[in-house]
Amino acid sequence: MKIAFDKIGHSQKDFCLNFKNISFSGNLIKESRDRVKLDADIKGNLELICDRCGEKYIEYIDSPISLTLTNKVITTQDDLDIIEFLDGTIDLNFIIESEISSIENSYHICNVCKDDITEFEKEF
Repeated sequence: MKIAFDKIGHSQKDFCLNFKNISFSGNLIKESRDRVKLDADIKGNLELICDRCGEKYIEYIDSPISLTLTNKVITTQDDLDIIEFLDGTIDLNFIIESEISSIENSYHICNVCKDDITEFEKEF
């Protein structure tokens, strides 16, 4: 879902979309001429890979997201929660795909391995 940066006003604009069985819903509101605030939640079941045993498992994700979106180049390093959309279009699909990718690339342990306290070294 793409939304023109100029279409976001000072009144809240709600959105909801689904990607890979994950719900991404929230709102956008203009903070200034060049900045839009995104507040949203990511909810749903996500298939992950256990970093200990290598098995796939499903985990329920419920994570809030708060980002600043801008349509110009940011030169400061003060706020790392800024995404630049220099073409004037906010791409919500890009945001959810990036957030899911970030979650998938984090360290995950399945429930079986969480309860296993033995030393573990597995050769493949």
